[in-house]
Amino acid sequence: MMRTSEDIIIAPVLTEKSNVLREAGKYVFRVDARANKMQICGAVRRLFDVHPVACGIINVSRKPKRNRNRAGFTSSWKKAVVTLAKGEKIAVFEGA
Repeated sequence: MMRTSEDIIIAPVLTEKSNVLREAGKYVFRVDARANKMQICGAVRRLFDVHPVACGIINVSRKPKRNRNRAGFTSSWKKAVVTLAKGEKIAVFEGA
C-alpha cells in the first residue's frame, strides 16, 4: 500500500528546542515509524513546496510513567529534523 505525504508527516514538534532550530532553517516533525529519509524529504517537498537539503531521523524511545498504582510506558515514536535550502521557510510555522 502506498503511503501519501499526509500519512508520512504526522505533526510538527513544537518545543523550545525546535523553535531554536527553526531559526537555523531546521524543522522538526513527528513522522510515521516506517518512513525513511527519502520518503520524509519527498513528503516535505510536496506538502510545503520547499527544497529539503538534509534529513535526520531520531527514534524516541518509550519512557516509564505511573498513573496512581499502575505502572506503564509512553509510546515510542520517530522524529525527523529536516534542513531546508538557504533562504527557504515553511510559512505555516511563522505564525506560531
